[in-house]
Amino acid sequence: MLRRLTIEDMDAAAIVHRLSFDHALPSLAGRHTPDEDRCFFRERLYPHCQLWGRFDGAEMSGLIAFRRGWIDQLYVLPSAQRNGLGTELLQIAQRSFGRLNLWTFQCNRAARLFYAARGFRLIVETDGARNEEKEPDALYRWTRSARPPPSA
Repeated sequence: MLRRLTIEDMDAAAIVHRLSFDHALPSLAGRHTPDEDRCFFRERLYPHCQLWGRFDGAEMSGLIAFRRGWIDQLYVLPSAQRNGLGTELLQIAQRSFGRLNLWTFQCNRAARLFYAARGFRLIVETDGARNEEKEPDALYRWTRSARPPPSA
């Protein structure tokens, strides 16, 4: 089931984020406590973004947080990846806005390939001086074309 998230879903969203982030980027794992993750979702993302989640039964398996022009978060549990879930979540944002930007770390090859395969184009790479992790990152942009985004 795919649905818009409520404030009551933010703790589960924080868990999906942490598990997925740490799996994809083990060298950056453990930088935040579970309390910091929950606070980030409740106080920083929820008030400013649309958040959607994918559920398998009662368990959240993926989420997307987006706002006008930006995807702030897109995470899928490692056990649920490569089944079209990320594409399904991404399409919610793509249907909502005709242009989307996002940042990802340069070392996250899987994310970079995922976004490029879905029409995102690399805009710029930076040395990471402006992000919290001080990790080299990459800005991607997607612009709606005359044809709809690919289906899952």
